[in-house]
Amino acid sequence: MKPAPFEYHAPREVDAALDALAEAGAEGKVLAGGQSLIPMLNMRLAAPAHLVDINRVSALAAVETTARGVRVGALARHAQIFRSAPVAAVQPLLRQALGLVAHPAIRSRGTVVGSLVHADPAAELPAVLALLGGSVRLAARGAEREVAARDFFVGPMEAAIRPGELAVSAFFPALGARSGTAFAEVARRHGDYALAGVCALVVLDEDLRVSAARVACIGVGPVPLVLDVSGHGADWASAARAVQDEAEPEADIHATAEYRRHLLGVLTERALRAAARSAGSDDGEGEGG
Repeated sequence: MKPAPFEYHAPREVDAALDALAEAGAEGKVLAGGQSLIPMLNMRLAAPAHLVDINRVSALAAVETTARGVRVGALARHAQIFRSAPVAAVQPLLRQALGLVAHPAIRSRGTVVGSLVHADPAAELPAVLALLGGSVRLAARGAEREVAARDFFVGPMEAAIRPGELAVSAFFPALGARSGTAFAEVARRHGDYALAGVCALVVLDEDLRVSAARVACIGVGPVPLVLDVSGHGADWASAARAVQDEAEPEADIHATAEYRRHLLGVLTERALRAAARSAGSDDGEGEGG
């Protein structure tokens, strides 16, 4: 299949990209990695009148790692972030999640910010941003705003981006002391979309007791489901049951709602245990799988 006709724009500067998007309005789409957009264009699920290709805007490829966290530019590829030791040191959950994203060929072109904008409810990176309380920076001609993750994902395949805006970066806060993370999911094949998945963050106090615990779930709702399970202490089985009670998964051709709820309980317990082990270790790397 072939996409519907569109006008192609290839700006080399951020301002030029914003000008093109401002002129296009609601009829404009942004091309970065293209791993989600190109299939949608070919299947005529999207038919923009204007396509703004930002791949020549080198300023958008920047990745900034500080003690506060990691800011990922709109052109930073999955593979680039996955391989980055400084990123993993500050925010290991990114590497844990990216190891589960698609396949190497797709990770070499796909972008972190593009995945967030696509807002697939079964995707890993929106859950990471939501769990960490991160944000996405949106720019338009003459304006800029930072949107918190809790407000950014508004529905399946729907993010809080206005016509004329460009997602220029995303910010993932760093972990605090004695914090650990982990990501667990089940897919039919490694790299396929998850039937269900859970990423977890556990914080321990000075006596290595649980002081905070949160999870974000994918594949079981229209947006990432973020839940605080701190009140369960280290009783991860109890925390898993609480998450199952809160989730409202739906059935589809891949799995029943009951099976997804079962997976959610198993994965929640697995991810919380792994995150707690990570929090109590020296390297803080955690697990993914």
